[in-house]
Amino acid sequence: MIEIIRADWPAIERVQAFTTTRSGGVSEGCYQSLNLASHVNDNPAHVESNRQRLRQQLNLPAEPLWLNQTHSTQVICADNPLTLDGDAAFTRQANTVCTVLTADCLPVLISNKAGDCVAAAHAGWRGLLAGVIENTIDAMEQNPDELMVWIGPAISAQVFEVGADVRQAFMDAMPDAEQAFEQTDESHWLADMVKLARLKLHRKGIDDVYGGDYCSYQNAQQFFSYRRNGETGRMGSFIWIGDGSC
Repeated sequence: MIEIIRADWPAIERVQAFTTTRSGGVSEGCYQSLNLASHVNDNPAHVESNRQRLRQQLNLPAEPLWLNQTHSTQVICADNPLTLDGDAAFTRQANTVCTVLTADCLPVLISNKAGDCVAAAHAGWRGLLAGVIENTIDAMEQNPDELMVWIGPAISAQVFEVGADVRQAFMDAMPDAEQAFEQTDESHWLADMVKLARLKLHRKGIDDVYGGDYCSYQNAQQFFSYRRNGETGRMGSFIWIGDGSC
């Protein structure tokens, strides 16, 4: 059976939001078992079988919007997508499933309090620095006071080491980013991506932020991790507005 982690936040009941783990699929080897990504070197038939299992076991209302993610800041309107090339999607329509795939990057799910506008964003350190979260919030056109955010499984500050150049890039963009880095030697730092996301959300007026408690790197049984394994699968994070029928 597919195992999921449901968003633990006070979103209205009709908003459905969760992240998959790596359990419950048919993929083999380094992709074992519920790899949902078609852009890695997994057997395409296994990926399609995994996606079909996901739709059936979790009673998804529609085929998820599978984005072609490139660590960009492009946000797609899932209600009328002109392209799938992007790293975030939002919707105001019921039963439109916004989706991002991750294996260490931040999956960021967003809902307004009314439950009639939701979004999903994929934020690696490059996208986070470049503004994918800010672009997603802007695209939703909602009052920041009405928004809440849940951050799914991602690499944690205890194991995400980066060079001084990455730290400096964040410092140049936002001086308060200093608190999200811990030095390990002369040229390396541990980066807290969840804290960086929280700082960026705060700058946009959003402090209603939940999650960020699961480390993809440290739990190989439950999560895929690119930093840990290199060639690996991807978890999916999903959010949609239910219509009350499912």
